[in-house]
Amino acid sequence: MPKRKLIYVVIDGLGDLPSKEFGNETPLSIASTPNMDSLAEKGKTGLMYTVAKGIAPESDVGVISILGYNPHKYSTGRGVLEAVGAGLQMKNGDLAARCNFATSGKDNRIIDRRAGRDLTSEEAEALSQAINKNVKLEAYPASFEFKSTVGYRAVLVIRSLGSTPLSSRISNTDPAYKKIGDMGVVEPKAKMLLKECEPLDKTKEAKAAAKLVNEFTQKSHLILDDHEVNLRRAREGKLKANVILTRDAGHRLPTFFNINEKYGTHFACLADMPVERGISQLAGMSLIDLPPPSGNLEKDCKLRVDTLLSLQGVYDCFYVHIKGPDEPAHDGNFKLKAQMIETIDQHFFGKLLSKINLGNYVICVTADHSTPCKLKAHSDDPVPLLISGGRIKGDNTAKFSEKQCKRGSLGLLEHGWQLMPKLMHGYLGTIRKL
Repeated sequence: MPKRKLIYVVIDGLGDLPSKEFGNETPLSIASTPNMDSLAEKGKTGLMYTVAKGIAPESDVGVISILGYNPHKYSTGRGVLEAVGAGLQMKNGDLAARCNFATSGKDNRIIDRRAGRDLTSEEAEALSQAINKNVKLEAYPASFEFKSTVGYRAVLVIRSLGSTPLSSRISNTDPAYKKIGDMGVVEPKAKMLLKECEPLDKTKEAKAAAKLVNEFTQKSHLILDDHEVNLRRAREGKLKANVILTRDAGHRLPTFFNINEKYGTHFACLADMPVERGISQLAGMSLIDLPPPSGNLEKDCKLRVDTLLSLQGVYDCFYVHIKGPDEPAHDGNFKLKAQMIETIDQHFFGKLLSKINLGNYVICVTADHSTPCKLKAHSDDPVPLLISGGRIKGDNTAKFSEKQCKRGSLGLLEHGWQLMPKLMHGYLGTIRKL
């Protein structure tokens, strides 16, 4: 068993780029973060490409990588992970895709990929029920299950009823993302038009899958556009959630190694979003029940700390995923992103550090990807990284920020999957070698 407990905190979309409007600083560098700064001062810092230079990863690819799995080898599509995390049954040969409720206009123009980002869980559930009840797939013998998850997010599983399994060698209908192999990456110069799903090879499995996705998209749009939920939203001046965008389909479950067996530990996952929960479950972690994001980040942070502390006698490694800063970054809201970072520092790290003896822990803080406010999208920029606690000696980092971490003694990790072996090797008693 490891000598110290690991608390591995991933702050979604934490990394950013300097803004001229804010004195060439980033949200992290202008935020007041005395607790993370203290960890950085006592520990070691650096930067990390969560996948590799030149790849702007989606969250699933970034998380797979920073949990120690090379996504080029282990990734089988985000849709599979979302399905598992949402509790849907999925077997090899089924097709699973991550979905967004979105807003479409004339000529297949996408007005908003997230339907105004104000779709309630109740609205999404009502729309999902209408789709499941009224849409029938006929392009190929198949059934489907569509499930809303959090806000505008959803997942689709299509199950073949014929002799031919389905293949995920198909393109996205969501214009903002493209596929490289089985990995989803950002399409930075995308035109906001609903795309037709196309087979990416000539197999009947891919052709059947593409036909079914297009049929689902067309038929669900007809149901959604005139649904009472959307008519009411239109009357209230809100955007309709009248089209489903699909991306990152998968047709087979990943074969992750069991993270507990590999490192001789017992991991617990504290995350509330389906994709992170799906990855963690497939990796062998114990999933700790957390409610969906409440909209109150302070409350959500405190709940994570209380839950973590209550489980200290059961688990020795904790993977904690905090969504907060990613959403304002996608909206280009620099100040709100900085405020959310401050909230996490005060109400997660402040409360946590007041309750533990840092010498008995190794704390790692990083991100799954950068989400620069000026891009309003994920980028391939490296993320800040700090490792503190135990017997680690500090490298004189004064502030936890991209600029300061660039000078840190951890240097630049070229691949995110290099981090977990470093953590676990140190966690087992040789952290001083980092």
